[in-house]
Amino acid sequence: MTVIGELIKKAISVTGFITGNPDAIKSQKEVLINLLSKAKYTAFGKKYQFTDILKSENPIQKFQEIVPTHDYDKMNDEWWHYLLEGHQNVTWPGGQNYFALSSGTTSNSKHIPVTDDMLDSIRKSGIQQIMSLKNFDLPGDFFEKQILMLGSSTDLIEKEDHLEGEISGISASNIPIWFKGFYKPDEEIAAIKDWDEKVSRIAEEAPNWDIGSLSGIPSWVQLMLEAVIKHHNLNNIHEIWPNLQVYTSGGVAFDPYKQSFEKLLAHPIIYIDTYLASEGFLAIQRRPNVSSMALIIDNGIFFEFVSFEEENIDDKGAVKKDVKVLAFADTIENVEYVLLISTAAGAWRYMIGDTVTITNKELAEIKITGRTKHYLNVVGSQLSVHQMNNALEQLGKDFNLCIKEFVVSAIHNQNEDYIHKWLLGIAGDFKHIDKENLAREIDCFLKINNKNYAVARTKALKAIEVELFSVDKFYRWSQEKKNLGGQAKIPRVLKEEEFLEVENSLKTF
Repeated sequence: MTVIGELIKKAISVTGFITGNPDAIKSQKEVLINLLSKAKYTAFGKKYQFTDILKSENPIQKFQEIVPTHDYDKMNDEWWHYLLEGHQNVTWPGGQNYFALSSGTTSNSKHIPVTDDMLDSIRKSGIQQIMSLKNFDLPGDFFEKQILMLGSSTDLIEKEDHLEGEISGISASNIPIWFKGFYKPDEEIAAIKDWDEKVSRIAEEAPNWDIGSLSGIPSWVQLMLEAVIKHHNLNNIHEIWPNLQVYTSGGVAFDPYKQSFEKLLAHPIIYIDTYLASEGFLAIQRRPNVSSMALIIDNGIFFEFVSFEEENIDDKGAVKKDVKVLAFADTIENVEYVLLISTAAGAWRYMIGDTVTITNKELAEIKITGRTKHYLNVVGSQLSVHQMNNALEQLGKDFNLCIKEFVVSAIHNQNEDYIHKWLLGIAGDFKHIDKENLAREIDCFLKINNKNYAVARTKALKAIEVELFSVDKFYRWSQEKKNLGGQAKIPRVLKEEEFLEVENSLKTF
């Protein structure tokens, strides 16, 4: 082990931490007070009496009484559209140089303001993540290796008074100077917009890099690794990057990809989850051998929680008006919540769209369970993406299938009855598989693990159907939608009309 690597590791061991902030409740109160203090003279702060809230004996309670909850449409229609028109001091002091274009699973692009304070918060959270590496028992020389961050293009879209792009591209274009020596790909490749061209250049340059860590959305990282292996006629990625020891995942659940991902490796590596959204860096995995992440509770984001129950959510997946909203102090473990955030980018009581459970309140650890809009409840089945992933993980084990992508919807059959139809993206051969057996297995698993689903199957939900496709067809469809690479994700739950369009597209490839 090299001396420099050992010194870095020792410095991290001294300054890093494993448990997160020991007083999450106190830290969250301080974060909210700081946010309110900084934004009290903005148009939003004046309208909602931030100065009076700060004088209150219980600022959290007063904040929740006065400030309404928002989803993107409400935040944008009432406030953020002024920012795009060039106004300042709207929801955060000053203006901003960046807008993050949300590349999630909805068809309409969202413009999320990214302030300098938010970029500073993201950088600090990244440092916290590096500090946490001391907990994973990595050798000293790991800290001298390069990090390949597969994100969207850093060649941002230029507007009159700001730049636009995906959050990964904005973050990568603002990495600290001291980090650039470790960061790959280089600036020229990172700026490439075309996915195939970017991957081709990475494959060409791969022998010149000493990669110790990978970062990015699982599906696109795997495609990149497969391209490097194919380009150099390798058996596995460790033949060209022997020091690869860590993969930092984010954006979607990694478990569905793990089986096929590990076929590309010569030996096991460490997997670390992160939670970076267009609205901010929300959580990181601080400990090994857990599947949860710790909320970053002391760095520019105030978290709130709404119990994820049918009576709290409208038919568009948004939090209803006047529902009970909890601060972190009032939450309990193992309950599914809709997450709300207030941030240093001027998002206020903002529904980010994700659902989470708190797995360890003392350590402020959570697990992402799904999306409110990817919640299948057309006929009362109340299925979350987390439950869908669990069902397909069991399906893969029972039938020896590598299921990497899926889309599901409640649609009408020929008799105008509702059915659940699943489109599964398979890596490898599946011609021998009986689709009816797969449908029965999914149905049985969900009946056992979701009582609402079981009831729905005795009433309006009449059948389950499955169609199988090569996963490559899913990626070709994504490419046609210009969602290939970067932070792009394939949707999990679609409305009937959109679902049928996707199914027809997959059948034509």
